[in-house]
Amino acid sequence: MRVLPVGEHALLVECADAEETAACHAELLRRRAVRELPPVAEIVPAARTVLLDGVADPPALARELAGWRLHGTVEGDRRTVEVPVVYDGPDLEVVAAHWGVAPEEVGQRHAGFDYRVAFCGFAPGFAYLSGLDPAWAVPRRETPRTSVPAGSVGVAGEYTGVYPRSSPGGWRLVGRTDAPLWDLDRDPPALLTPGVRVRFVPRGGAR
Repeated sequence: MRVLPVGEHALLVECADAEETAACHAELLRRRAVRELPPVAEIVPAARTVLLDGVADPPALARELAGWRLHGTVEGDRRTVEVPVVYDGPDLEVVAAHWGVAPEEVGQRHAGFDYRVAFCGFAPGFAYLSGLDPAWAVPRRETPRTSVPAGSVGVAGEYTGVYPRSSPGGWRLVGRTDAPLWDLDRDPPALLTPGVRVRFVPRGGAR
């Protein structure tokens, strides 16, 4: 890991890969929960970094983090959120061709992986889910759609995601869900937050 200062009250932890990032994020949350971490306002994971914002003494914490040895195991949030999906997306044929399966098998294969929220971004409530086998990575569309319906379930590279609202997007769409991904009357508003485990459950209507 490499620890870099960001402004006067933040640190950015750069990690070698997604696995180290997940382990670092989980360890930070664990130590904060048992009060072994100095006060930090926010801990925000990304693809290869973890941002620590609102740090009282950044230099001291940077020295402490530099001495950490992560064990490579990820505990994170123990919750598992089940997301019902109708696998009838417009990109089933394209994804099926990449995976070497029939279009009607895509839903079963996609739902067969164990997913975890690696980080959130792009739009409020949009979670990047890790867990898809790297051998099954799917390239994004060359030309993004101008509008993707809310609830669309897509894959891009090694990630899976669910669009919380209608927006442009270039992910390959394999299905749809009516699960409320973003609700301002809920605490937290996002259904899927970093560390949460996710299980996709096929529903009727899939091809």
